[in-house]
Amino acid sequence: MNGFLVVDKPGGMTSRAVVNRVQLWFPRRTKIGHTGTLDPLATGVLVLCIGTATKLADRVQAMAKQYETRVRFGATSNTDDADGEVVESPSAPVPTREAIEQLLPQFVGMIEQLPPQFSALKVQGQRAYELARRGTEVALQPRPVRVDSIQLVNYEWPWLDLIIDCGKGTYVRSIARDLGERLGTGGLVQSLRRTRVGPFLATQGVTVQFNAAEACAAMLPVDTIRVQ
Repeated sequence: MNGFLVVDKPGGMTSRAVVNRVQLWFPRRTKIGHTGTLDPLATGVLVLCIGTATKLADRVQAMAKQYETRVRFGATSNTDDADGEVVESPSAPVPTREAIEQLLPQFVGMIEQLPPQFSALKVQGQRAYELARRGTEVALQPRPVRVDSIQLVNYEWPWLDLIIDCGKGTYVRSIARDLGERLGTGGLVQSLRRTRVGPFLATQGVTVQFNAAEACAAMLPVDTIRVQ
């Protein structure tokens, strides 16, 4: 029982809840750890390390990731996504595709990014989202993150579809928020799907409806990343 299991996380479920479900597929005391939290709203690749593969969790977390996201303009949210308290901006200007294309390069490369108030980052020993839920203002600081590319797939107001390749610690919600701010429209993540982590693809993913035998058959060997 050593290797990697790619789970295609459903929307509305926390990463911890996925791990709890997967634990039922394996013998008791089997070591299981996930390699990067996905927001409840998000779907897609959640790589679980099973058994001795847990020693490689940090290496998987550091791998490049790819996301498909739909950004909604003309609205903002306290969580920077559709799961939060959404505030409409009916008088927001409607930017052209050309204006968006001109701004996107500002979000590519090594950039300084302010994490969302509702994030898992720790502030004085507590998760930022725990403080934010209690109404405490969270003093987060911008952090350097790496964005390898942003591809504009489709734009039809108020929806903008993007494919984003990035490094560890990048918040797609922050990209949506900051892009909306610079365009003067406001912006939030309407949907988010992680399609790849390193060599692990969403097409390899099992669902939480699988049974133990199906899950074990889908496990990838420990040397999946050693040969990369």
